[in-house]
Amino acid sequence: MKSLKPDLGGENSITALLHELSEGNREVEADLIPQIYGELRKLAARYMRRERKNHTLQPTALVHEAYERLVQLPHISWQSRVHFYATASLLMRQILVDHARARQAAKRGGIQHQVTLDDTVLPTTDQSVDILALHEALERLAKFDARQSRIIEFHFFGGLTFEEIALVLDVSERTVKRDWSMARAWLKGELASKQL
Repeated sequence: MKSLKPDLGGENSITALLHELSEGNREVEADLIPQIYGELRKLAARYMRRERKNHTLQPTALVHEAYERLVQLPHISWQSRVHFYATASLLMRQILVDHARARQAAKRGGIQHQVTLDDTVLPTTDQSVDILALHEALERLAKFDARQSRIIEFHFFGGLTFEEIALVLDVSERTVKRDWSMARAWLKGELASKQL
């Protein structure tokens, strides 16, 4: 994923358009959508690569649903395009969790939805993890360290660099790297205990 450095361009920069959108000007969407669609599609594809092969939700549908939720968020003032993409990442994960829960509820006894975790999070021989188990683990992590949970979310799912995460969370890059290491180790242990 390319770097999401803040864009400091003119009135048609993503950040400027997001500010307009925050103020209720839906007319800027015609200029905004072509500029953000590619990155949102990459985020969606990144999520979907970790899903089971026969998933019924496609990346394009995930992008559209996430975008609709993003522009309808009440009282949000976009700080930057990085803030926008970080929020999009969180929403995409929630959409997939909601989708998995709905499918699980529709089937008696439920079904397991597998996501693939790469070596950056869990270096094991079995890289499949139930998306609901992962979501629940991140929720537990958030209860005692919300920042660590968000760092896992932004880096692993959103593809943000440590520098970009530091910008979004308003902490140092060193703090992000330290939290990443601690959260990754905790998550590895938490998910391994669920597979026993």
